[in-house]
Amino acid sequence: MECAVITTYRCNARCQMCNIWQHPTHSSEEFSPGILEKLPAGMKRLNITGGEPTLRNDLSDIVRILDKKTNRLEISTNGYFTDRLVGIAQKFPHITIRVSVEGLPKRNDELRGIKNGFDRALRSILRLKDLGIEDIGFAMVISDRNVPDLLDLYRLASGLGVEFSTSTLHNSFYFHKHDNTIDDLDLAVNETRRYTEALLVSQRRNLRLRVKDWFRAYLNIGLIRHMQGKQRSLPCGAGTDSFFVDPWGQVVACNGSSEPWIMGDLNTQSFEDIWCSAQAEEARQRVAACTENCWMMGTAVPALRRHFVSVASWVLRNKVRVWREQEIDPGL
Repeated sequence: MECAVITTYRCNARCQMCNIWQHPTHSSEEFSPGILEKLPAGMKRLNITGGEPTLRNDLSDIVRILDKKTNRLEISTNGYFTDRLVGIAQKFPHITIRVSVEGLPKRNDELRGIKNGFDRALRSILRLKDLGIEDIGFAMVISDRNVPDLLDLYRLASGLGVEFSTSTLHNSFYFHKHDNTIDDLDLAVNETRRYTEALLVSQRRNLRLRVKDWFRAYLNIGLIRHMQGKQRSLPCGAGTDSFFVDPWGQVVACNGSSEPWIMGDLNTQSFEDIWCSAQAEEARQRVAACTENCWMMGTAVPALRRHFVSVASWVLRNKVRVWREQEIDPGL
């Protein structure tokens, strides 16, 4: 399984595509790190997110507890508080960190509403790289407002030898948004397709990153399908392959639904009781009947792993198509 722990809804950014900052939690009501001890060990990946997780003064305690639960512990951050990230990385040098930016400096700072946000994000990447942290990189939410920077930001990440992951606009309770739209769909689709082709012929020096680029191409085809309002190419396993913990300590099936599908509460229940409960089964039934067709990495990546053979076949087939200058196949 995979899990994302939403540590807080407090955020120092003012992003246009996410209104979490308008609905902050109070530090006094956010879960105590101790309840995370109830989460099962051996998970494929654990993601620490928010809001902005570095706003929690007890982030180090959260990391210490979750580090025992997985071989891949990731922090998703806007990278503004460089010293706090460096302090965490010094204590936990095997940690994964993704720094969110929405393009190059001008577009990033406009869309994120945070002065010098790109400078701070880049400085965090450089400091973490200097520390020797291996799994670091940028993350970007693709829209028609920032897609002209997509390929250039990928080239920057490639030049630095760091990761680069993407998502696209969604509406859900988690983002406190229901009016995210892509107005210039042709621009967003065409530029994302160009980026996808670049991934399939990745020239990265590091073989591991090059192979990851090939499979990220498939994930980006999923983003294009979502932009176009098409059905997911892989079934969603939210509530089964993945789950979320919200800032109050509740276990939630998904972060892409219009309202939270709560499975249970870690403050009063064991994880085993939550996972096997009638309430959790009801949440899974809602997932099965869901028509949102969202394509967020928290549910898309586990689906890719579950269908790895067919996805690998798609990657090989479309590498050949790009080499032949043919259009990419948009689905499995």
